[in-house]
Amino acid sequence: MTVHGQFHWNELMTRDVEKAKDFYAKCVGWTYDSMDMGGGLTYTLAMAGGAPAGGIFPMSGPDFDGVPEHWISYLHVDDIDGAVKKAEANGARIHRPPFDIPGTGRIAMIIEPGGAMVGWMTPAAQG
Repeated sequence: MTVHGQFHWNELMTRDVEKAKDFYAKCVGWTYDSMDMGGGLTYTLAMAGGAPAGGIFPMSGPDFDGVPEHWISYLHVDDIDGAVKKAEANGARIHRPPFDIPGTGRIAMIIEPGGAMVGWMTPAAQG
């Protein structure tokens, strides 16, 4: 379990999910579970030793034109809406305002003053 200020999740954004899965399975032993994202898209959950290690997100469509494949990290913040306001007041640009992913949490994508993009999230309560 993570706490405010710790990295909570890592996600590979790729155009070739199968190629990425093959690479990480061979190199670090990951296995995979799939989750339907709707709209014909599938999110891949990478597993290490039976525990979630990260995710693989399929980059498709015009939103990703010209965007290179990359890893993105998500910081745990206790109050995503308040954290985004504080980030903006301190020079960040909001790339994607807070949105909800049922069962996962509330996420926003920011570009910090130096230009790096990072995800911030308030994880959903785990029962």
